[in-house]
Amino acid sequence: MTAQNPAAADAVADAAASASGARPKRVSATAVTGAATEIGRAHDVAPTQAPVVLGRPTASVDLSTYLVTDAGLSGPHGVLAVIAEAVAGGVSAVQIRDKTASTREVYELVIAATRLTRGRCLLFVDDRVDVFLAARNGGAHVDGVHVGQSDLPANVVRRLIGPDALLGLTANSPAHLAAAHSLPNGTVDYFGVGVIRPTATKANHPEPLGARGFAALAASTPIPCVAIGGICLDDTAALKAAGAAGLAVVSAICAAEDARAATREFVDAWARA
Repeated sequence: MTAQNPAAADAVADAAASASGARPKRVSATAVTGAATEIGRAHDVAPTQAPVVLGRPTASVDLSTYLVTDAGLSGPHGVLAVIAEAVAGGVSAVQIRDKTASTREVYELVIAATRLTRGRCLLFVDDRVDVFLAARNGGAHVDGVHVGQSDLPANVVRRLIGPDALLGLTANSPAHLAAAHSLPNGTVDYFGVGVIRPTATKANHPEPLGARGFAALAASTPIPCVAIGGICLDDTAALKAAGAAGLAVVSAICAAEDARAATREFVDAWARA
């Protein structure tokens, strides 16, 4: 493991404290960014300044292996280390999701994550349009936002984030799809459709769709659909055949003993399917 400077070590410890539920020590954004740089080196993520081409039109966007972060499942290594390993494993998109962290903590995590994802994969922020806007205003490369049915309306989010950002929307019923279809063309770039199986990572989730239920929804919309919710590696072929544009994975990568290997298995399974 690469030796860390004290500020970076504090930042990594803060991430671990967040994952364990302890109150993390406040560290500066500079320290968190430094930690991300060192984590990237330790996890073989080579530095690059090459920009990601923003994915509009959506047909050019690769959502095939889509990591959704979970601090509680990431263990003592923390979210940044999981992201670094997933990037090294070939993940195509990462979504920063943390329902319990403060605004400042989410912002610092997003800024740090950009050091690992820029030029390598897409980066989304879950729910927090304010954090997305703040990060972009500061020059960070964040590709888009994902919102749910109880968050800001998609048409409002589109006006806030502008035409060049990507916007994902959770949809798990024909009514959700119909409402999105009534919006101006280009408002929503992709749907997150699920849950596929029962999952502990989303409280009060709707009735699981399974591959067949997912296929029915995906066939009813021209907008790409990413499957989410309790997905395991063995679901890959069935969900791709059902029309999935990708698989959004939480536990199977975040809780894996080897997040890089787990990511690579999903990438390879998608390519074979």
